[in-house]
Amino acid sequence: MRRGVLFACLLLPAVLLARLATAQPVLNVYNWTDYIDPYVVQRFQQQTGIRVRYDVYDSLETLEGKLSAGRSGYDLIVPTSEPTFARLVKAGALRPLDLARIPNWKNLDPRLMARVAQVDPGNRHGAIYLWGTVGLGVRLDRVRALWPDAPLDGLDLLLKPENAQRLARCGLAVMDSATDVLPSVLKWLGRDPDSADPTDARAAEQALLAIRPHLRAIPGSGALLDMLATGEVCAALTYSGDVIQAAARAREAGRGVEIGYVAPKTGAHLWFDMLAVPADAPNPEAAMAFIDFLLQPDSMAAITSQVRYPNAVPASRPLVAQAVRDDANVYPPEEALSRAFVPATLPQAAERLRTRLWSRFKAGR
Repeated sequence: MRRGVLFACLLLPAVLLARLATAQPVLNVYNWTDYIDPYVVQRFQQQTGIRVRYDVYDSLETLEGKLSAGRSGYDLIVPTSEPTFARLVKAGALRPLDLARIPNWKNLDPRLMARVAQVDPGNRHGAIYLWGTVGLGVRLDRVRALWPDAPLDGLDLLLKPENAQRLARCGLAVMDSATDVLPSVLKWLGRDPDSADPTDARAAEQALLAIRPHLRAIPGSGALLDMLATGEVCAALTYSGDVIQAAARAREAGRGVEIGYVAPKTGAHLWFDMLAVPADAPNPEAAMAFIDFLLQPDSMAAITSQVRYPNAVPASRPLVAQAVRDDANVYPPEEALSRAFVPATLPQAAERLRTRLWSRFKAGR
């Protein structure tokens, strides 16, 4: 009898702990790979008592596939403004943000938010998290050794077949994202990045197929970041911040790998990643609390310092690590931003056409 009472007493704290764990609010986040400062998440949990369950993806296609199935279970997602965020807004798949719960909304740059308002009138469904451009990550030491006069001012280095052939032995790659690659290819061809004309789509496909035999890989952005950092590839079309992260990792490794970023001279593809709440989010209140926490200048400064992507909270910039805030590849000058373009949302028929051509490109046919 005594043993039974003792066992029950020992069991009681475990039962209480289990109940407390069950009662603790949970925030389910779905974000890009390597795209936050873990310490910021830790501070949010400590200050709010909300436990964060954090999952990652490395392409917009993966994110859209998860959400299109319905009941994803996520409270906060980070879709790119065009086309994913724009499509979700149009489909009614996002919950309007409750700005009464997000007082730090006032910290956002109104000029950048105005760009996003083109697809989200009144900025009702999303706040800019981080932003950047699409361009070339280049292993400068290897490219210079192979080709001292290589053109390092635009996409010719990769997209001209004769150049790709010349550099193929040091490794070339294009990230696996039709959404992010095709507008840049069309712009390089002198065509409209928003074109729904099948003729333009075929021109982009032919340009990609012409360099396909010289590519070592078409990986997701996370894998491509690693390939750049280790020097496995010497030129890759990808996100600006991934290149800058790869450069930092290469410097830390101290193996002589020198990585640089090349923005397209014709005008770079500018994108914004948005903090958004799915319409069926299980815990939207926790999502609003997290958005508010992230929009604090010290939170955004820590994130930008960690992942080397610029944010949309101007007051955070003095708090960003100096090497990051002074890097023109992280924070492009106004002149470069004025030439940058933000792709529009395409009609469904044009999107399907691009999806098919991307599949053919990956298959090499």
